[in-house]
Amino acid sequence: MADTYSFDVVSDFDRQELVNTIDQLRREVSQRYDLKDSSTEIQLEESSIVIETSSDMTLKSIEDVLRRKATKRNLSLKIFDFQSPEVSGGNRVRQKVILRKGLSQELAKKLSKHLRDKLKKISIAIQGESLRITGKNKDDLQAAIAILREKEEEIELPLQFENYR
Repeated sequence: MADTYSFDVVSDFDRQELVNTIDQLRREVSQRYDLKDSSTEIQLEESSIVIETSSDMTLKSIEDVLRRKATKRNLSLKIFDFQSPEVSGGNRVRQKVILRKGLSQELAKKLSKHLRDKLKKISIAIQGESLRITGKNKDDLQAAIAILREKEEEIELPLQFENYR
C-alpha cells in the first residue's frame, strides 16, 4: 500500500475534438445562407486558428458558431484567445485565435503559493507546464482540488486533474 498519493494539475484540451469542431465550423459556414458567399478560410495550425473572411460582421458570426460548436464538444472556451482582427488585402478581415495550453511558470507559482497558504500537509512541485501535488492523505488532495476549482474562475485557463493515485 502506498503511503503517499498524488495528482497532476494541467491545462490541456483534446486536439481531436478541436479538429472536429473546426470541421463542423467549416461545414456550417459553407452551408449557412448569410455566410456562404463570404469566401471564408479557416486554418487550424499547431497553436492557433486563423480565420479570414469578408467583413467584421461575418467574423463575429463565425466566432459565435465556433464558440457554440466548441461548447457542444465539451471544449472549454478558455482555450481560445481571440486576438484583435486586422485588415488584410482585398478588403478582407483576418483574425488569429491563439490556443491556450499548459500552465505558465508564473501561473504555476501563483497556484502553488495559493495552495500552500491554504493547506500545510501537501507538497507541490512545478514540472514544466504542470503541477504535481502529493500528500499522505487523500482528503488533503481532495481539498486541494476543491480549492483549485474555486480559483479556476479567476484563471484564464481551464484546469484538469490527472494521474490521481
